Parts: sequence; structure tokens; C-alpha cells
Amino acid sequence: MSTNTQFLESLAALTGADAVLTGADAAPYGKDWRGRYANPALAVVFPADTQQVSAVVKLCAANKISIVPQGGNTSLCGGAVPLAGAIPQIVVNLSRMNRIRALDATNYTMTVEAGCKLESLYAAPEAADRLFPLGLTAIAPHCEIGGNLSTNAGGINVLRYGTARNLVLGLEVVLPDGRIWDGLRSLRKDNTGYDLKQLFIGAEGTLGIITAAVVKLYPLPKSMAVACIAVRDPAVAVALLAHLRARCGDTIDAFEFISRTSLDLVLKHTPDTQEPFAQKYEWLIVTRLTDVLPAPLDGALRAALESFGPGIAEFEVSADKEYAERWWRLRKNVADAQKAEGISIKHDVSVPLSRVAEFLTKADAALRAAFPGVRIVAFGHMGDGNIHYNASMPDAAHNKDFIRQYEQEVRRIVHDITAGFEGSIAAEHGVGQFKRDDIAHYKGALELELMRAIKETLDPHGLMNPGKVI
Repeated sequence: MSTNTQFLESLAALTGADAVLTGADAAPYGKDWRGRYANPALAVVFPADTQQVSAVVKLCAANKISIVPQGGNTSLCGGAVPLAGAIPQIVVNLSRMNRIRALDATNYTMTVEAGCKLESLYAAPEAADRLFPLGLTAIAPHCEIGGNLSTNAGGINVLRYGTARNLVLGLEVVLPDGRIWDGLRSLRKDNTGYDLKQLFIGAEGTLGIITAAVVKLYPLPKSMAVACIAVRDPAVAVALLAHLRARCGDTIDAFEFISRTSLDLVLKHTPDTQEPFAQKYEWLIVTRLTDVLPAPLDGALRAALESFGPGIAEFEVSADKEYAERWWRLRKNVADAQKAEGISIKHDVSVPLSRVAEFLTKADAALRAAFPGVRIVAFGHMGDGNIHYNASMPDAAHNKDFIRQYEQEVRRIVHDITAGFEGSIAAEHGVGQFKRDDIAHYKGALELELMRAIKETLDPHGLMNPGKVI
């Protein structure tokens, strides 16, 4: 009997044979969301609870089998699929661990297991008059909270509520040796040493497997107003955001921008979408106010926009959720619309809010000078400085050659400009295996040394999600 056969039999004994997939049955779990990576795993295992995760990890540690933690497998950087090569790896998929363990409306907290679909975590708090604000609306039906925390996910509500990191009070984690760290505390103040949970949030499963979390809840908004705004250029949008924050305070919870190129793709490929205004504009903003008070917000939003001054070409405000959804559809469908056109060179960067317009101007000029005819699709979360900045050629045949020959050069141009604005080349999608080598170029030597020291301390045999992040 081979060593692998013995291992698989032991694995099945821990979780049940029906919770272990191999061969062709396991293949779909080795393919990433974007179709960039497709690498086989020795097996995919679906533990039912934290104790089973612990037992699986201990078995892998004893047999020197590497572990790839996986949730909904929506990683955009290849962080949740096996690495290519001869390293024996299994995928530990947490989708069966999908219970809401507790909801404390008085403490404004909810304890959830890692396999909970993000979309499923909206309804339970709402029934208790509470809100869980992690706003990944485009993939919420697919992604899972464990992966959201492992990548420190962002979304449209970061402006008001922060990233996933800001929404966590406690974690339960299975360490690389199989021990379980129970840090499921629901405290907002705890100064008893290092804040260990922050090590695992954003670590992409390289330091341990998040199995459960205590997340923060907020009051459920009772009023809402949305505006679609055409602006002259990104500099106006940046100034407008500052103006709205000064006038509307924390009621503003989203501020998204869409370039003309992005909008054209959405209108081309997404049914039931239409130009928001009679005239076509180069830049659109979709912004939203919400409040726990039931008083209407559309008047306040309209007054704030009217008081801004020159730069706004046209705007419309609505307090009707269904009516406003037609504007949100324009923003939410940009990524899918671009995908329908073929592959592109994608960047998920962030710069200080005050420098977003400068970044767009400089990056556009650099790419167009280097690659005449390049199509730039820029959109995203202007409210927190996170820009999805993608490049391709409009002609499909030309585009394949362009990406094959120039992807690395395009990425270096965009990332160098990002670094020049003291920005980040991985704003909300993580590093995974896609940006692992890039990180080594843009992080300081001491920072990398500290990261490797933490990895070595917690995972000395390098078995936890190898080849990702560092």
C-alpha cells in the first residue's frame, strides 16, 4: 500500500469517506475563480467542525502534507488553490462549517463559522434589527466569511465601517500543528497582550486556519438616499467626497466611481441596464447615505450636492431602493462585463484619497504612451482610495498577444506608480500566488524579515498554504 493511499484512508477515517474527494471529483477545487490557475490536490476534505479540522491538520503535519485552506474559492489571486509542482497538498474546504453559533443583539456581535456564505450573514442580524456591513455585494452569494477574513476583504462599505479587519472582535484558529486557539472573545477592550487575531486576518491561511469568528454588528439603517453624479474628472470626485463627508458626516457609507470605458462595457454586456442620463459623461459617481433615524435623507444629500459648486455636470437623487438599484447595477457589473470581453491585466491598488486623481492621470498617461490603443477600465471604491485598474486591448486577437508579451511590463508600470504615491499593490484582493513575487519588490527588507519570522515561528515546516503571500 502506497504512502498516499495510507494517508487518504486515514483522512477518510477522520471525516468520513463521503467528505473526501480525489481525482476528477477534486479537480474543480483546484481551479481558481478567474481561471488563471488549475493545479491538482492529493485530495479535498470537507471537515464538519473545528475538531475535525484540528485532526486533519495534525494528520497532515505528521505526514508532511501541505494544506491549502479554502472557502468559497473566490480568491482573485490564486490564494485558495494548490501551488503547481510536486509538493503533496490537500485542500481543506470549510464549506460544511456554516453555522451561526450565536447572535447577541445587545452586545452587537455575532459568532459565525468560517464556512458561512457572506450573503447568509445579512439576514440573521436584520431580523434582530442589526446590520453586518461587509459589503461584497457582487460575490456575497459565493464567498465565505473565513476567506473574507483571511484576505481582509473590503467592499463598498469600507468608507464607513472599515475592512474585514475592523469588523472582528475574536477568532478561533487551528494552528499549523493542529492545536486550537480559542480567541472567540466578544470584547471591545482587551489589553492583555498582543492582539493575536490580527496575525491571522489578511494572512491568507499561511499561519493557520480560521474556523470561527466573533464579528461586530451595527444598528440597522432606517433611511437611505442614493445619488448618481456625473463629474468633470476624478479631481472633482475627490473634492466632492471631502465635501460630502464634511456636510453629511458618517451617514455617507459608499462612494463608488465608474469610468466611461467601464460603463460602456456594462451597457454592452449586462441586460436591463441603461445610460443614467440623457447625455453621456466620462465619469460617474454612485454614493449613498444611510441613517438609523427614519427621517428622509434625499433632501440633505441633494442640498449637499447643490452646495458643492462647479465640477458636477448632472446628478439625480433617490430615496427609493428599487429605483436606486439601477445605478448600483452599473457599478456591480463592471467586472463581469469586462470578463465577457476577455482577459485583462488586473490591478487592485490603493493610494491616499487625496492622490486618487493624480494616480489615474499618471497611470493613464504612462500606459497609453507605452501601449498605444490600450483600453483602461478604471472603477472602484474611491471612498477608500481603492482603484480597480485594468488594461487590455479592444481587439480580442491582439489582446491575447498583448497580455502574453507585456503583462509583466504593464504591472510594473502600474505598481511603480502606485508605490510612488505611497500606495499598496494589494488593496483588497490579497496577495495569493499571483502577487507573491511583486510583494518582495515593494516591501522593505525589514518588513519582509518580520513577516518571515512570524511564519517560521507559527509554521516552521512551511505546510500551511505554501507559496502564498511570502
